[in-house]
This record gives sequence, C-alpha cells and structure tokens, in this order.
Amino acid sequence: MKLKETPSYTQHSDTYDLFEDEIGDNHISTSIDTPMRNDAFDISDTKKKKIISKHFKAIMETLGLDLNDDSLNGTPNRVAKMYIDEIFYGLNPKNKPKIALFDNKYQYNEMLVEKNITFHSNCEHHFVPIFGKAHVAYISSGKVIGLSKINRIVDYFSRRPQVQERLTNQIGNELKDILDTEHVAIIIDAKHMCVSSRGIKDIASQTVTSFYSGDFMIESTRNEFLNHIKTS
Repeated sequence: MKLKETPSYTQHSDTYDLFEDEIGDNHISTSIDTPMRNDAFDISDTKKKKIISKHFKAIMETLGLDLNDDSLNGTPNRVAKMYIDEIFYGLNPKNKPKIALFDNKYQYNEMLVEKNITFHSNCEHHFVPIFGKAHVAYISSGKVIGLSKINRIVDYFSRRPQVQERLTNQIGNELKDILDTEHVAIIIDAKHMCVSSRGIKDIASQTVTSFYSGDFMIESTRNEFLNHIKTS
C-alpha cells in the first residue's frame, strides 16, 4: 500500500459549493495502490475510533438528528467501531491475512478455479457499498494455497474504500506474488450502490472487471476459465 505525503489541511467552508461544482462526478484514480497518508498508522485504532465517533456525531447533529434518542445515541460509536474493525480493516497492513503455501505434491498442473467468492466493499467516491462475486483462477508453478486463503485475500482488499478496477488488480497482483506464478485470472462482477441508490438510480446494472496474466493471456486458456465460471 503506497503512502502519500501528508497534506496540509485548511477549512474552506464557504468555497464548498465551488469545489463540488469543479469535482462533480469525476472519478479519478491515480494508482494501483490505495492512496494513503504517510501518518496513516501513527495513532492507535482506539484513538481513531474516538476521533471518528466525534466527527460522525457532528455529521448526525448537522443533519438535524437528536442524539438524545435511545436509538441514536450509540450510533457514532457503532459507526467508528464498524469503520476500523470491519468494513475498512483492509486499510491496515497488520490485518493482511497470513498465507501458508504447500508443495504441489499431486503435480496438478491445470488451472484451479474458485468461483462465486462473495465480497463487500465500499465506493471511495461516495462511501456506499459495492458488493458482488469474485472468480479466481491460477496455474501452479510448484506451490498451492489453501482455498479459504483465496477468500481471505479477496476480503482483505475489499475492506477499504475502493474502485473496482483497483480492487481487481490488487487481488491479481497479490496472488501472483504469493504463489510466485504469472498465471492468474480474476473476474469481478459487482453492483454499486452509488449507481443504484443515488444519481441515475439504476438498480439493474452490474460492473464486470478482469485481470489476466501469464497463460491466461492465451485465448484458449482464458476461454476455459470463462467456461468454468459459467457453469452452476
């Protein structure tokens, strides 16, 4: 994960409308790495939760909600805990899953496919959910990975503010590095709540992204993978 120089922050509340007009719905992604500040991990998770809770309380109050209500008064703390421990836990490298590899003793030299891996993420442009399925394949270069670890890798990179293209590449490159193989394929088929619940409000559309490397760049190998994920 690439860390960026810590920006200097100033408050320009009176220029927010101008900023919004300039940015609009432009979706700009500059790197395969998740953009992170250099000081991203200088404070503890406990302190981060306190800061998020404070700011989320201010957001709720700005919206006009009465936090004295029994149903709402614990919401800022719940949101803070959810952000750090659950939906954005993949931002912290310390949470990266520990992966053990095994020798390919069976000499299985065909592709291994794990399909229909359910994942949940969040759009980095509006902080609303992305959810769908990932289909993963690789051809061993001598090592194999436990099947559940593939799910954990998908989940880890999903649990951060994301764009689907970056998520696809991050999973693909991670598997190449772990397995020391060039032969990896990823298909992600997802629904974006930023499309279905706001803006155009299209509830039917889905987004598909792919990653192919090594032998999966060969049409026949790629088609074999695609045929596997089409079967029930």
